[in-house]
Amino acid sequence: MPWNEVQVSEERLRFAIEASKSERSIAAICREFGITRKTGYLWLQRYQEGGAAAVINERSRRPHHSPQQTSQTVVTALKAARRQRPDWGARKLGRVIAQSHPQLPRVSVSTLQRILDREGLIQDEDRPHRALQRFERSQPNELWQMDFKGPQGFNRGVGPLSILDDHSRFLLALRQVLTNNTANVKAVLQETFIQYGLPEYLLLDHGKPWYDSINVWGWTELTVWILRQGVRISFSGIRHPQTQGKVERMHGALQRAIRKRKPASPSQRWLDEFRQE
Repeated sequence: MPWNEVQVSEERLRFAIEASKSERSIAAICREFGITRKTGYLWLQRYQEGGAAAVINERSRRPHHSPQQTSQTVVTALKAARRQRPDWGARKLGRVIAQSHPQLPRVSVSTLQRILDREGLIQDEDRPHRALQRFERSQPNELWQMDFKGPQGFNRGVGPLSILDDHSRFLLALRQVLTNNTANVKAVLQETFIQYGLPEYLLLDHGKPWYDSINVWGWTELTVWILRQGVRISFSGIRHPQTQGKVERMHGALQRAIRKRKPASPSQRWLDEFRQE
C-alpha cells in the first residue's frame, strides 16, 4: 500500500495500531505502508507514549535550541540604530552597530535585513529596486555629476548644490546657496577644484545657470568659465533625469533623511553631517 499524502494522519494511526499488535515484524509493516523503518519506529514510539493524538498531530520541527540564532542584544541595537537613522538600510546600520557595540558578534547584512523586516521596520517604499544595468566611469575624476536638489524640504527657492564623482559616488560637495546664480555656483566649484582637482568631464542638466537655450551650444558665462579650466562639459538628455542617475539617487536619499528625521531646518551644518554619513 503506498503512502497516501491526502490521509497522512489516518495512515500513521493505522500503522501504529498494526505495529503495536506484534503479529508481524516492523520491517514487513513498514514495507506495506511504504515508509522507512526509522519512521515506523518513530510513529510506534509516539503511539506508545501518547496514544492516537501523539501520532495524528504533527509536531513542530523547530529546534529546541538555536546556537546560531541572533542574540536579542543585536536585535535591540539594530532597532535603536534604525530609530536614530530611519532612512538607512541594513548594510549601513550594520556598520553603526559594529562601531558602537564592538563586543557583539558580527551579523550578515541578510540577517540584519530579515530582522528589520520581521520587526516591521521596512516600509514598501524602502525596499530596493534593482537596476537592470549600471554605468560608471573607470576611475575617479573622469566625470563629475552636478545638480541642484529641488526645493522640497528647504525654506527657499532652490535646494543645495551637489557635486558627485561618477566612479566612486563620493559626494564632493553639498552646499546650500542663496540662489542658483553664476557667482554662487562658481564659488563652490572653485573650492571643490582646489580640494579634489579637476575632472575630465562635468555632466550637467539643462538648468540654470549652466545652460542657455538661446545659445546654439547651450553655453553660459559659467560654462565658458568651466571650459577655460580645461574641463569638458556634457549635457544630459532633455527630460531624462536618469542620465544623472547617481546624483539623483543621492538626492533621493537626502529627501528621505529629511522626511524621516524631520530636522527643524536643514542647515549647512546638517548637510555637512549628512555628507559625512
